[in-house]
Amino acid sequence: MGVCARALLRVLVLQAAWALGGGQVRYSVPEEAKAGTVVGRLAQDLGLEAGELEARRLRLVAKGRRASVEVSGASGALVVSSRLDREELCGKSAPCALRLEVLVERPLRVFHVELEVTDINDNAPLFPAARKNLSVAELTTLPGSRFPLEGASDADIGANAQLSYKLSPSEHFALEVKSADENRKSLFLVLSKALDREAMPVHRLLLTASDGGRPSLSGTMELVISVLDVNDNAPEFNQSIYKVQLAESAAEGTLVVRVRATDPDEGMNSQVAYTVNNVIPASGKDLFVLDSSTGEMKLAGPLDFEDVCLYEIQVEAKDRGAPPLSGHCSVELEVVDVNDNAPEVWVTSLSVPVPEDAAVGTVVALLSVSDRDSGANGRVRCAVWPPAPFGLVATFEGSYSLVLREALDRERVAEYEVEVRAEDGGAPPLRASRGLRVPVSDVNDNAPAFAQAVYTVLARENNAAGAELARLWARDPDEAGNGRVSYSVAEGGAGAGAGSRSVSSYVSVDAESGRLWALQPFDYEELQVLQFEVRAVDAGEPALCGNATVQLFVVDENDNAPALLPPAGGGAGPWAGGAAGSSSSSSSSSSAWSLWAWAAWGSPAGQVVAKIRAVDADSGYNAWLRYELREPRGKGAFRVGLYSGEVSTARALEEADGPRQTLLIVVRDHGEPARSATATLSVSLGEGAEAALAAAGAGAGAGSGSSVSGLRPAAGAEGGAAAAAAATNVWLVVAICAVSSVFLLAVVLYGASRWAPRAAVLSGPGPATLVCASEVGSWSYSQRQSRSLCVADGAGKSDLMVFSPNFPPPAAGPAAKETPQDPPALLDTVSGTFFSTPSHLRGLPETLSQFFPVPLEPPLGGGLGPGRLRGAGACQAFDLRLLAAMSVVSAFACKCAQLSELMCALRRTLTCGAWGLVG
Repeated sequence: MGVCARALLRVLVLQAAWALGGGQVRYSVPEEAKAGTVVGRLAQDLGLEAGELEARRLRLVAKGRRASVEVSGASGALVVSSRLDREELCGKSAPCALRLEVLVERPLRVFHVELEVTDINDNAPLFPAARKNLSVAELTTLPGSRFPLEGASDADIGANAQLSYKLSPSEHFALEVKSADENRKSLFLVLSKALDREAMPVHRLLLTASDGGRPSLSGTMELVISVLDVNDNAPEFNQSIYKVQLAESAAEGTLVVRVRATDPDEGMNSQVAYTVNNVIPASGKDLFVLDSSTGEMKLAGPLDFEDVCLYEIQVEAKDRGAPPLSGHCSVELEVVDVNDNAPEVWVTSLSVPVPEDAAVGTVVALLSVSDRDSGANGRVRCAVWPPAPFGLVATFEGSYSLVLREALDRERVAEYEVEVRAEDGGAPPLRASRGLRVPVSDVNDNAPAFAQAVYTVLARENNAAGAELARLWARDPDEAGNGRVSYSVAEGGAGAGAGSRSVSSYVSVDAESGRLWALQPFDYEELQVLQFEVRAVDAGEPALCGNATVQLFVVDENDNAPALLPPAGGGAGPWAGGAAGSSSSSSSSSSAWSLWAWAAWGSPAGQVVAKIRAVDADSGYNAWLRYELREPRGKGAFRVGLYSGEVSTARALEEADGPRQTLLIVVRDHGEPARSATATLSVSLGEGAEAALAAAGAGAGAGSGSSVSGLRPAAGAEGGAAAAAAATNVWLVVAICAVSSVFLLAVVLYGASRWAPRAAVLSGPGPATLVCASEVGSWSYSQRQSRSLCVADGAGKSDLMVFSPNFPPPAAGPAAKETPQDPPALLDTVSGTFFSTPSHLRGLPETLSQFFPVPLEPPLGGGLGPGRLRGAGACQAFDLRLLAAMSVVSAFACKCAQLSELMCALRRTLTCGAWGLVG
């Protein structure tokens, strides 16, 4: 009872479960599972006890196909009995389910079992064929063309059947994959670059398909692509030009050349036939025969070098493709000749004129040289004559460049005649030449140059305004505008005495001719030397210039008459009526003065009574003064020094000469024409004591005594003499003391001036200095600086004086007292002028020039005005030898005169004292 109840309960539960599960059992097993693999517990799942299996005869019934599973009788489990292949059972169907029926008896029942076989990646992709052959035409198949391919298949399903493709690398092909749906893909082989059969006739590629399983399986297919030939290659000769030489004596039938062309195509496209297209010149068309199959060319007629030396034969090779292609070559046949033709020279280009500043290497001309002969007979050697300054440079065979090898100078050579000479190598050689004219163009490479760096120009004073002074000329060897010179005066010149006035106010230069003009009359006393620069500028680009220095010396004219000076002591005594009347004419100019002096009866010959002083504002000879006594002449009692102006007794004075002597003294310069001034000297004669007192009174009035007799006014001369005679006894003692004092003072001064040291150079303006005189020159007060000349090492010499007249003092105002001065030291430096020697003094020794190692210049004094006279301008006035002679003699005479005057003063003093004692 209990057993039946349990069985009944089990059946009810099974029925309920069957009802709930649809009456079937589902199992899953992977394909390729090994035999004996338990798929599921079938008996247990069906609700059967282990002991019931055998009693109820549980069995599996297959429907129509072999079942690869079975039920284990002992355990009632469903196990694999044989190989399960999903692809064999279901193919590409998914899912793959096997439907089985399970029967049990007692009671009989039927159970449905569904067995699903799952897929594994056990199948690799498979192409339809291992090799696929394709044919693609070269060149005509354009890039981008597509060729369809069959894809691979995979028996698996799902991810195991998802394929990817890969093509081996190629520059000509690529793979294109398009997905039609999830399971189908379209493959295309795409041409990416045009094919060339001659480069690669066959292309081999490998197409690989890989599935999506893990691990992935793959399959391959070889693509063999044959490139189909098209007639895309023309026949090509192994030479584009065949050069052949044949002697003109070659016989008919001689092989000229064998041409050969190849065609990389195949078949009919590579078969070549040869033909002659053209012969140059056309006269040789029948001279050559060409074999169309072998390419051999033979001579069919005689050659004539003098007629044609070179044949050009154009040969064509044509293949038999469709359309046919052809190649060409040229056969150049050079006929070898004997040396019967001279070389020929042509000028292909000529670049003239050549600038004179052209760089070395500049190409002047291009030349072409040829010889109709050949070999050594046609080998030409070229040279240029003269070999400088041009040379030949070979550019290539038969062509030369005429180049510049040396720098050019148009001013030296303006044009070259060049000859190009050619000579062949024959035996004997033949020659030819070609002449070229190569002019040289000018550049502005030369500055204007004056004929001399310094021009010395002499201009007489008082010249007319606009007078031509000189003509300057600067040479510029350039041509045209580069050599056209214009002149101008450069400001900033210096002139002696010119002050602050500019040079352009004195002179002007013509811009074209270079003539130098005076803009105004010159005044020597204002301007002695004018130095300036004249500039010459050419019209080149850029302009070049040259300079020259012009030293304009104003030559003195005798336009100033001598002027008489007051006595050395000043005061009112020496001039009786000081107004001077001056008149000018073509020959002379004079001024008259009245002077007075004292003299004692019995004065011996040679005693100085008075001294006439005069200056001339001119210079040189025009200022060299001489003194003449006009009346009386012959046996007169007085005489005057020709150049010293000292009035002395010509003989012993006697009472018969009268109480007064009136002398007319003419001071005349050496100018042309000469100018003069006159002075009237009244000499009062008296007893010795009377004359001495008069002289002493005159000396006291003058402030400083002179050793000569005093000058007194002409009016009232007798009254003065009487007063002096009355006072003789009073002044006798005073005179004796004065004479003694003067004697001692004179001795001391003479010793001091003789042995005292002297300065080497005296320079700078200073007070007026009394200068001694001699018979060779007129010396007066120096208004300027004195200079000394040093002729050897050591102390300065004191034996030379330089001639220099002075300007007269100012006319207005009283004459200042003059402090007695020692005789001036000798001039140490003499600079800068030359003198013309007068005709009556040209016999002086030439050796005196040794005292003047440098050019001489008069001291800056009145005669020269405010400046100096330099250079050759003073040559018109004085001569160096005269100056030397005058200076040496003057220095010697000066020393003598100093001592003489001292002695004369002492003698006169003693004489006057003796006369007083006698009186």
